[in-house]
Amino acid sequence: MLQPRIHLRQTIRQCQCLQSPWRRRYATEVVPAAAASPDSSLESTSVYHGDEEVRMRTYKPRTPGVRHLRRPINDHLYMGRPHLPLTVPRKGHHIGGRNNTGKITCRHRGGGHKRRIRVIDFDRIEAGKHRVERIEYDPGRSAHIALLSRPKQRDQKNAKHQKAVGRGLTQVNQIHSAPGQIHSAHSDGITRVKEMPRDRDYSYIVAPQGMRTGELVESFRKGVPEEIMRELGDSADAGMIASKTAWRGNCLPLHMIPTGTIIYNIGLYPKKGAQLCRSAGTYGVVVNKNDETEKSARFVNVKLQSGEVRRIIRDACATIGVSSNKNHNKAQLGKAGRSRWLGIRPTVRGVAMNACDHPHGGGRGKSKGNRHPVSIWGQPTKSGFKTRKRSKVNQFVVSARPRTQGRKAKQAAKNR
Repeated sequence: MLQPRIHLRQTIRQCQCLQSPWRRRYATEVVPAAAASPDSSLESTSVYHGDEEVRMRTYKPRTPGVRHLRRPINDHLYMGRPHLPLTVPRKGHHIGGRNNTGKITCRHRGGGHKRRIRVIDFDRIEAGKHRVERIEYDPGRSAHIALLSRPKQRDQKNAKHQKAVGRGLTQVNQIHSAPGQIHSAHSDGITRVKEMPRDRDYSYIVAPQGMRTGELVESFRKGVPEEIMRELGDSADAGMIASKTAWRGNCLPLHMIPTGTIIYNIGLYPKKGAQLCRSAGTYGVVVNKNDETEKSARFVNVKLQSGEVRRIIRDACATIGVSSNKNHNKAQLGKAGRSRWLGIRPTVRGVAMNACDHPHGGGRGKSKGNRHPVSIWGQPTKSGFKTRKRSKVNQFVVSARPRTQGRKAKQAAKNR
């Protein structure tokens, strides 16, 4: 027979009366509960790329598009809008991969979210100390950017006029401004909220890895300031000067950077800005300064991440450090729609096209007509087909990057 259920609550109430009020009690430690995060769906996991362990941000699979989403942890980025005077609307700038005649020159481009182009200072000509206001995300590049500020350089002729105007503005601001806001008066009588103080000049640079708000950076392209030379004294050599100038985020000529220093934003010519190592996580290393002869001293050897060693003019610029957001290539978008937000359209295989659209198209089934792999324009893409001209050799390459692909290279490696 089935036994009747025993109500546990009744037995517990009966036993509670047996407990003595004079029983001995012991001190217990009360551990507070962990504060819940504002977004409980956020998590972080360790991802191994080779021997390197990388912390990436993952999300609880509330939806299918979030299950495989994986992003680098960048909690230090500024969450607001960019500095508007340093941006340009992105309208007609190679949108859809088309040139000035309307023809598609770069496939798989189009659509995407509305953007503004950030104007980056790759020259770093202005001397003096610049303060890092914030680190921002730039949709136009993989690395992060830093907003720098410095006091405005005012002319002595207009100093009195600017002081008078400033006094009038402060009086108007004191009348109309609310606590915590900065207002400016205009000719139309309307006061508008200012985003940043107007007594400072602002510029964007590619931020190095580890740069944070409040740091001071400086450019030494115009030479070493007299203050540093006065501090070091007459017995200042290149090593002592480098100890004062070669810091992370500072821009220097290549001949002022010590051998073995890691650099990024490398220029190729003295009067131009940075052209190499500008994307996320890229860098180069100063290998040799070629001080043996006067002719060879005009160049500095820099080793790039590909293994190529290149000669660069000694007066070209470079920035100390590694380009920021080094875990950019380890992220996963999680769904196709997020790729479309970035302006990337789908890539279709040539075998899946018609014969009029691709050399591999047409036919019955998955066949490309017994033809060697070619591009959409008919150029061979595999089997070691070389596209570089033998007569067009880069004279500034000291040693080319190591190429381990191909049958001949593998046989040469075995013979060594």
